[in-house]
Amino acid sequence: MTSVSVHEAKTHLSRLLDRVRQGATIIITKSGEPVARLGPIGEKKRVFGRCRGKIRIAKDFDAPLPEPIARIFRGEGD
Repeated sequence: MTSVSVHEAKTHLSRLLDRVRQGATIIITKSGEPVARLGPIGEKKRVFGRCRGKIRIAKDFDAPLPEPIARIFRGEGD
C-alpha cells in the first residue's frame, strides 16, 4: 500500500484515482498519521477457471475424523 499526505492527495487526486482503478489501495495521511483509505469500490471481476488443474483434493477428504479429534468436535474433552 502506498501512503500520501493530504496535500499530495489533493494535488494529484486524478492520478491517484487512476491507480485505484487499476486495483491499488492508497492510505492518506495527515501529519504522518493514517486517516483514510482510498480503494476500489466493489468486487474485482472474477476470472473463472484460474485455478483449474492447480487444486488437488485428497482421496480421503471426506473420510471420518480420527476418534480423538471427533471427540473434541463433539465437545467430549480434549
